[in-house]
Amino acid sequence: MSGPSDTPSPSRRTVLAGAAATAFVAPTFYINGARAAGQLVVRDPAGPWTKAGQEGFYKSFTKETGIEIVQVAGAHEPIAYIKAMVDAKSYTWDVAIVTVQNQDLLGPAGYLEELQFRGADMSEIMDKARSKWFMGTDVYSTALAYRTDTVKKPMESWADMFNVGAFPGRRCMRKHPIDSLEQALLADGVPGDKLYPLDVERAFKKLDTIKKHVQVWWTGGAQASQLLKTGEIDILATWNGRSQAAIDDGAPARIVWNQALYNIEGWGIPKGNPKAEMGMKLIQWCANAERQAEFAKHIAYGPTNPNAYKSISKERAAVLPTNPAWFGSMIYQDNTFWGPNQEKLIERFNAWLLA
Repeated sequence: MSGPSDTPSPSRRTVLAGAAATAFVAPTFYINGARAAGQLVVRDPAGPWTKAGQEGFYKSFTKETGIEIVQVAGAHEPIAYIKAMVDAKSYTWDVAIVTVQNQDLLGPAGYLEELQFRGADMSEIMDKARSKWFMGTDVYSTALAYRTDTVKKPMESWADMFNVGAFPGRRCMRKHPIDSLEQALLADGVPGDKLYPLDVERAFKKLDTIKKHVQVWWTGGAQASQLLKTGEIDILATWNGRSQAAIDDGAPARIVWNQALYNIEGWGIPKGNPKAEMGMKLIQWCANAERQAEFAKHIAYGPTNPNAYKSISKERAAVLPTNPAWFGSMIYQDNTFWGPNQEKLIERFNAWLLA
């Protein structure tokens, strides 16, 4: 599923059948010289995540183990890159941040190493952040946010987003069926626990009611954050970390956690990587509750180890998706639905926008 990276997810057909040669070339220019034996090259999603990774995980890992971490900021989806590396048996990345959907596509197809869930820290990771090929480090969400200086009464749900009469204002939504279809159905009264499989016809019918009221269909998280910060829009749906960045920069805005759609990103190791064992040490390091708490100080994504909240201030916990105070009202996005349906729904959504 497309997540905090700013480029939409490719389709299953594209990922598992195509464009490997061109994909492989792209990351190599980030890294100078030969890859040292005591060095791990890691791919993360760039932006605020890069600093959070340094402060939460990388600096302490290097101090403890002597293993140097070289970061590759990957703003684009990692799927085709990982496939190309494994097929060529030439590894530019040793460990990579991937989403649940990424590992759903790559793991069963033989492109990720199986992980070893050993030790107390890894046993504490939430169930949805664990698989054969993946350990989640953080939870991000797509949430409703609005400017409190221009929207005069509190908004509480996606139904309010679609209620242009009661909540006037310039609106901004994601230019992608993922998130947008779910939001439409929730606004139309579908309960969160009955959301999947998505009733696509009903979703598009509901989207018809708001289409002309959406001033901007954003394509990148940074774009959405900037629009909220500058006040060019009043109401938007975007990743919570992007809204929080605008708030941290002084925007008078509020995030609505009720009905927020959440997903998970974390570590995977490209299959056959000669540094897989070393990479596994880093992944185990990132499972620690105190380190995840430090990570969460630098980016507004929630820890996957619930014990991290013992080391997180109440003020910081108030901006994190996995805060127990509202995590129960959020909705986990069903990657098993989007896997086989994403390609055709992207085509239909784009056609709908042009109609």
